[in-house]
Formats: sequence, structure tokens, C-alpha cells
Amino acid sequence: MTDAPSPSSTTPQASPAPEVPPGHRPDKEPTLTPAASAETGAEPLGAEPLGAEPLGAEPLDSEPLGADPAPTPVVPAPVGPGSRVKAPSPAALAGRLQSAPHRTAAAFGRVAQDGTVFVRAPEGEREVGSYPGASPIEALAYFARKFAEVDAQADLLLHRVTQTDLSVKDAIDALNRLRETTANLRAVGDLAALAAKIETIATAVQARRTLESAERAAAREAAKAHREQIVAAAESLAGQPEDRIQWKTSSSRMRELLDEWKGTQRSGPKLDRDTEQGLWQRLSAARNSFDKLRRVHFAQLGSVQAVAKATKEELAVEAEVLATSTDWGPTASAFKRLMDRWRQAGRASRGDDDALWQRFKAAQDAFFAAKDAVVAAENEEFIGNLAVKEELMKQAESLLPIKDLETTKATLRSIQDKWDAAGKVPRADVERLEKGMRRVESAVREADERRWAATSPEVAARAESLVTQLETAVAGLRTDLATAEANGNSRKVAAAREALQAREAWLEQARAGLAEFRG
Repeated sequence: MTDAPSPSSTTPQASPAPEVPPGHRPDKEPTLTPAASAETGAEPLGAEPLGAEPLGAEPLDSEPLGADPAPTPVVPAPVGPGSRVKAPSPAALAGRLQSAPHRTAAAFGRVAQDGTVFVRAPEGEREVGSYPGASPIEALAYFARKFAEVDAQADLLLHRVTQTDLSVKDAIDALNRLRETTANLRAVGDLAALAAKIETIATAVQARRTLESAERAAAREAAKAHREQIVAAAESLAGQPEDRIQWKTSSSRMRELLDEWKGTQRSGPKLDRDTEQGLWQRLSAARNSFDKLRRVHFAQLGSVQAVAKATKEELAVEAEVLATSTDWGPTASAFKRLMDRWRQAGRASRGDDDALWQRFKAAQDAFFAAKDAVVAAENEEFIGNLAVKEELMKQAESLLPIKDLETTKATLRSIQDKWDAAGKVPRADVERLEKGMRRVESAVREADERRWAATSPEVAARAESLVTQLETAVAGLRTDLATAEANGNSRKVAAAREALQAREAWLEQARAGLAEFRG
């Protein structure tokens, strides 16, 4: 079978090879000029040795076309995480398509006398086809170009596997197609190097698969940990003590956790079925528990709010009744008690609570506004009283210190009568004036008490009795001291002298007090 295009359809008819005498081997290989290349459809070769003889020379199958260099084995480079296999750039691959056919033709192929083209493979030489009507050079170039195209595809795939983000699935599909293409490749070139290159690609794909498997496993573990965090947060919300739950915040957070779970299901790695179902059951149980607790709480809250509403409605009515009272002091105290009861009533629903508070506050404000207006008017009237009392305060303070108690008492009584007659003063000045007057009154009262104590008969009798008792004691101690000195008893002398000195000191103080009382 011939694997070549029809000369009439794809390849121009080649010019016949020049006649060469039998047995003649030229010193240099024939070359094609650009003109000849144009006529034959072959690529210009320049001065590069072609390694082929024209038809009609010595049999081509008696000797390989050109020298047979030892092919360099392709050793697969280690490919894996962190390693890269350097592949040629697309520009280099394009250039390779132009030059490779001529190099591979000389090294790995030959053309037989009948025009059949053979390739040298590791398992031996095999036929790849023929190119009727073409010269050996053109035939070799054609099959070499076919090899170069496949080799370029292998280089490109190696580049995509090692240097781009090509998925493992796409890489495997491309590798399988490349292997199908090279399984029975009819081309001239280094088939061993191409096979080694394909194995290098396979190694790189396997490394990519291993790496992606590890990454997927790590991503699944991270997704599992993330979902466990979501479940733990939901269980924590459901496990809160009811009296400490902030329902609005916690309900919003529970919805966020559910949305976060759904987001991980849509865009995150898939978990195994058992793990997924186990975590979902925990999340669902936590949400159901929280929702049940919330419903019970708000059902109970409704009854509590109803009681609070009824209580506050009563308080609002009472406040509205008091709003028109002009009994300022008692009514102000009554409003204070209403406010304490309002705080103890608890909360109704927000709408009811706000409306009732507006009623209560409006009544309270109306009362205190009326009271403040009256107080302001009174303060205007009290300003004149303030000037009078300021003057009386100066007169009272001038009585201190007290020199003549009776005169001071009489003057103070006159000032007090005028003070009471002066009337009320502004509230801000009441305490200051009252304190000043009490200070003067206290000083006069204390002086009067001291004088009474000094002239009391009972007090005088007690002072005289004390002096008499001390004089008797001193006389007795003096006798005891004389006796002790006569007996020469130094211990009793010392004791009697010490006791005598103490009694004499007390006697002196008692006599001074009695003299002050009498004088």
C-alpha cells in the first residue's frame, strides 16, 4: 500500500533525475537550487548535504542514505510538584518543522531503487510508503515532514502539560490521541526519541494527576473543616440559655450559616455521601432546635407583653388624670411613683409600648410644664423677697461673736420676725439663706445653754461638794505622809507623796471651776 498523495492532486510532477554513469559516486551530494525546488515542489535545501543519490545511480538499497549517526536516547525528566520540563516555544516549533525533515531524512530513512521509502526504527527497518513520480530527496522530505509534524505535536503537548494549567482529563485525552497517531506512524524520523518523548509526557501527566489528586484531597479536607465550623456555630447558637439569647442577632446569624452551607455545596469540593449527610443532619437538628425555642419564646413573650400592655394602659390613664392637677408637690411625687411602676411593668410589643409611652410622657410633660410656668412666675415675685432676706442675713451675721447675750437674743428675735414676714425666695437661693440663718441661731442657742449651765444651783452645789471632798482627801494624805516619814518607811512615803500630788492637782482644778461658776 502506498501512503502518499497522488502526484497529480497534491504534489507537482518531479523532474527526472539527471543521468549518472553506472558505478559513479560524486564527491559531493547533489543539491536542489531554488528553481529546481519550485519545479519539484520540494523545500529549498541550500548547500546542506542531502545524503541521497538520484535514481539511476547505484542501488539505493545497497547502502543507507547518508551517514547513520548514533541517536541520542531521550531520558524522561522527573516531572512532579515543583518541577518543570522545559519545552520549546511555538516559534521554535515552527522553525523545527522547516528544518527537521531534511535532518531526519538523512539519519533515519532511505529510498529503495523502486522508490519505496524505509525508516530505521529500534526494532528494525520498516517500510513507510512511497511517493510516485518524485525524486528520492523529495520522497524523504515528504515523510520527514510528516514525522516533524507529529514530533511538533508531542513538543506542544509536553509544553502544555508542564507549563500551562491544562486539566488532567484534557491532557490524558490528548496523550491518547498522540499515541493513536504514533502507533503506526508512516514517517521518517527518530521514532525512538519520539516514543521516549511520549513517555515523558505520560510521566508528566501522571505527576499532574497525582498533584491534582492531592490538591483535591486537601480541598475536601478544608471543605469538611469549613462545614464542621458551620455546624458547630449553629449548635452553639441553639445551645444558648434562653434568657441570654439575642433573638434578632441569633436568628440572622442562623440564616447566614444556612446560606454559607448552601454556598459551599454549590461551589466547594464535594464530600463523601456519609460525611455530607452526617454534617447536614447535625445542622438541621440545630436549626430545628433553635427554631422551636424561638417559637416557644415568642409565644410566651406574647402573653407577657399583653399583661404589660394592660398595666401600662392603666398607668397612662392615671397620668392623664394627674396632668391637670395644680397641687404641685404631691402630684410631682405621684408622677414619680407612676414612673417606678412603669419600669416594673415590663415591655409590651414595640408598637404598643411606643404608643403608650407617648401618652404617658405627654401627660407627664403637660403637668411639669404647667408647674414650671408657675414656678417661673413665682420666682419673679420672689426676687424682691430675696433682697430683703439678703439684708436680714447680713444683720444676723453681724451679731457674731456674741458679746451681750440678752441683747443678741432680742435682736435675733426681731430679725427672725422680719425673716418670716419677708416670704418665699427663689428655690435656688433657699438652701443658702436657710443655712446662714441656722448658723447664727445655733451660735446664740449654744451661748445661752452655756450660761444656764454656769448659773444652775445644782451645778454649783456639785462643784462645791467636789472641792470639799478633795480638801478632806488632801488633808488625810498629808497626815499619812507625815506618819510614813516619822516611821522611816520609804515605800509608804513615796506612795503617800504621789497620791497627795494627784489630789492637790484635782483640788486646784475644782477650785478654779468653782471660782469661774461664782464669778
